[in-house]
Amino acid sequence: MTDQPQPPEGEIPGKPTSASRTTLSHIMTGNDTNLLGTVHGGVIMKLVDDAAGAVAGRHSGGPAVTASMDEMVFLEPVRVGDLVHVRAQVNWTGRSSMEVGVRVMAERWNESTPAQQVGSAYLVFAAVDEDGKPRRVPQVVPETERDKRRYQEAQIRRTHRLARRRAIKELREQRVAEGIDD
Repeated sequence: MTDQPQPPEGEIPGKPTSASRTTLSHIMTGNDTNLLGTVHGGVIMKLVDDAAGAVAGRHSGGPAVTASMDEMVFLEPVRVGDLVHVRAQVNWTGRSSMEVGVRVMAERWNESTPAQQVGSAYLVFAAVDEDGKPRRVPQVVPETERDKRRYQEAQIRRTHRLARRRAIKELREQRVAEGIDD
């Protein structure tokens, strides 16, 4: 027996933030470098997408696909030999979508210093069924004050994404109505 309130019939029970949080770690090698000799940003982006996808699938209980990546920020270069930790968690959930926040940390192979943050990103995933159609996801239940802050910030980012998408659509429709074909 549980003390948690049960959701109404047909509703999916919520999941705490910690239920799907994960860390993916990877040692960077010479195969990961760009022309400057540091780790290629695309390699880091793939690790970010992999970790976020694992979290989205774990939270939603099945397949989830990347819908968008927001605010990928590279703070410091990553070098060959660095042990990179990609930490991800669900920050916010909608009906079938989830925002996953990702923090990228690097332990420098030749230094005995704590891991430092080298990047961050926000990704939106959509949970899909076997036919590729959207499916409902459990609501995320923020557990800590930090989780609550991340949830609120995610709502702001969602509002901005939707407003930007709407504004671009309206501009394109206006240009078509004016006979501007580009």
